Amino acid sequence: MSYQPAKIEPKWQKHWEKEQTFKASSDFKKPKYYVLDMFPYPSSTGLHVGHPEGYTATDILARYKRAKGFNVLHPMGWDAFGLPAEQFAIKTGVHPAITTNEAIVNFTKQLKSLGFSFDWSREISTASPDYYHWTQWIFLKLYEKGLAYQKEVAVNWCPELKTVLANEEVVDGKSERGGHPVFKKPMRQWMLKITEYAERLLQDLDGLDWPESTKELQRNWIGKSIGLQMKFKVDGSSNEFEIFTTRPDTLWGVSYMALAPEHPLVNLITTVAQKSAVEKYKLDASQKSEIARQDASKEKSGCFTGAFAINPVNGEKVQIWISDYVLMTYGTGAVMAVPAHDERDFEFAKKFSLPIVKVVEGGKDGECFSGDGVAVNSGFINGLKTVDATKKAIEWAEKEKLGTKSVKYKLRDWLFSRQRYWGEPFPILKDKAGNIVPLKDNELPVTLPDVKSYEPTGTGESPLAGITAWREVKDPKTGEMYLRETDTMPGSAGSSWYFLRYCDPHNVKEAWSKEAEKYWMPVDLYLGGDEHAVGHLLYSRFWTKVLFDCGLVSHSEPFKKLVHQGMILGEDGEKMSKSRGNVINPDDVVKEYGADALRIYEMFLGPLEKDKPWSTKAIEGVFRFLSRSYRLYFMDVKDGEDQFKVADIPMTAEDEKMLHQTIKKVTEDIEGLRFNTGISQMMVFVNHFTAHPQTPLSAMKVFTQLLAPYAPHIAEEMWEAIHTIGKHEMPKEIPSLSYAVWPSYNPELVKAEFVTVAVQVLGKLRGTLEVEPGTTQAVLEGLAKKTESVAKFLEGKEIIKVIYVQNKILNFVVK
Repeated sequence: MSYQPAKIEPKWQKHWEKEQTFKASSDFKKPKYYVLDMFPYPSSTGLHVGHPEGYTATDILARYKRAKGFNVLHPMGWDAFGLPAEQFAIKTGVHPAITTNEAIVNFTKQLKSLGFSFDWSREISTASPDYYHWTQWIFLKLYEKGLAYQKEVAVNWCPELKTVLANEEVVDGKSERGGHPVFKKPMRQWMLKITEYAERLLQDLDGLDWPESTKELQRNWIGKSIGLQMKFKVDGSSNEFEIFTTRPDTLWGVSYMALAPEHPLVNLITTVAQKSAVEKYKLDASQKSEIARQDASKEKSGCFTGAFAINPVNGEKVQIWISDYVLMTYGTGAVMAVPAHDERDFEFAKKFSLPIVKVVEGGKDGECFSGDGVAVNSGFINGLKTVDATKKAIEWAEKEKLGTKSVKYKLRDWLFSRQRYWGEPFPILKDKAGNIVPLKDNELPVTLPDVKSYEPTGTGESPLAGITAWREVKDPKTGEMYLRETDTMPGSAGSSWYFLRYCDPHNVKEAWSKEAEKYWMPVDLYLGGDEHAVGHLLYSRFWTKVLFDCGLVSHSEPFKKLVHQGMILGEDGEKMSKSRGNVINPDDVVKEYGADALRIYEMFLGPLEKDKPWSTKAIEGVFRFLSRSYRLYFMDVKDGEDQFKVADIPMTAEDEKMLHQTIKKVTEDIEGLRFNTGISQMMVFVNHFTAHPQTPLSAMKVFTQLLAPYAPHIAEEMWEAIHTIGKHEMPKEIPSLSYAVWPSYNPELVKAEFVTVAVQVLGKLRGTLEVEPGTTQAVLEGLAKKTESVAKFLEGKEIIKVIYVQNKILNFVVK
């Protein structure tokens, strides 16, 4: 009987949907496991084969945990607000909700065709009023705690798109979408005070089971620094400005000052002779994103203001420049430049022929030295090591009332306004005097009105500003008129808490019940791309901590364990994209090879965290593996009916050993997310039993269970065959293979016959010994001394001690 996924897979997908097989239980007494994918933005292009990789990994774990007796929450939903749908609406006039819902329908069809065991009863969409009702409610909690405020700030303004863009939406001074020029422009915006949580966001990273690289990215993004904040006076005027430095011991090496082009002092101190050049430089800088300006590899640029500052430690005059490597949003917007001991300052000074004064002994002459050393040419701190010199410089500044010891963070407050239609409206009114009036809980949600045009006004307001009937609100009691806030929230608003809504998605009275949140949270495993390391992941942690402080959630961290999957690249080894023409549609793969083959192939490609190229030829090998697996249950008979191959016959000792080794390997590899090696072991199992004229029932039942998380459709089909064709009664307490108890292995049957012990002398490998597991140290020492390659390094030496790591290493320490 040939393996026919086109018949098998739709059959079981319909069965799972009808029976709601994967619906999480409301029995909060069972042990829980919450496994979550970073939910997708439902684009019109649908899935490509890179998307199912992460979903397959979490699905394998979800199915395994159900079989292990856990109450599993494995939901799916949609990050549905976003700029692409709005841009399409501007071009075509089609409401973003229509195109978004069409994309959701397509995504859902594709995901269901791959057999993922999502609890579809908990499906959410961030663009649904039922959902963003509670996003608005959380915003009001932030406002109540003083964490949401309005402020005029320099933003990335795109005249073509007529909206503010986040830093990550700007590439090389142009909008990521469309490639339009972007400028810095001061605008009044809603901000969230994430900086108040900087220290907690930093400290709590230590307790998370996350990739160290991601934690380090967040540490760097938060950017804690301890140093001196002090004032420099502008020569010949009453103006002054503050700088912050972590190296006050290098004050004597300051050879110029650098201000951000946006610094308010620039216009006051720029000389007439330099005004034209400064204005041109400011315009150029306004077209660069903060990310581009911080790029250490780019060539340094700047413009002299014509003004000078007075160095307070020695009274010397130093030039004041503006440079785009200085950011108004970081620190004070001004830096003291010490070219001899800062690489960035060194490059700048070399380019503009500015003095380079060495004040720390170390490094080579003519090169920048940024390490610790001994202070030189530095007045009263001469001869002190960096730590002591820094301490003394801070004490001096505080005594002279020139500065104070300070802690600074690179992290900036979260810019939370967008001048768009397709986003969550703010639950905010303003009275005639412009005072903010937050809405009451019973006035939520504020829903989006219909508009004639989705195009922003171009004056800094969203399309909502033109909807007078929606914008104007009359108090029914007092008759007083109010105006609604017309900015909308960014897409990151809804995605910063969606994992909480999954706990209780149909609750109309509250965002979640305390009982449900306490049971399900935190997420046990969160899987998604590393591109969200400092955006979504940081924002989600911030919102969770705020909600924890409000007494609304039971945990201050949302995700216990985090894993980043690698990318599935095109067959050319490049990232899949339409422009490269290397995108593989999973629908085509499923049609030809089946969903189970696609699932196993993507897991077999290599370690989950690594990038790997797609290979159509290789997936054919996986399909053959599934076909061979199927033939362990069914025998091809040329004349007459196909014969069921599974029989209630005993296993040989070799069969038993193979079975229990496979149980152990597959179990441990699922737990360790080493899916590729678990598949390899199942292939070994299939090879072993393929030669059997009949396959033993006891082995085939277990193999079906082991295969099920990876290839659930074929496994269900074989499980059904065992209990129908094979007439082996299905246990009444097991409604589906999905809940059959995961098999255990016999430790005695998985012991290796031999282990290889490395024999070292003074830590260097000098030979190996093949021995039975558990061989004693005394026996091993005797064998090693008789081994020629080892004995010659022991000859004439005194053995001081022997270090033995059981079954692995025997190391002789000699003199």
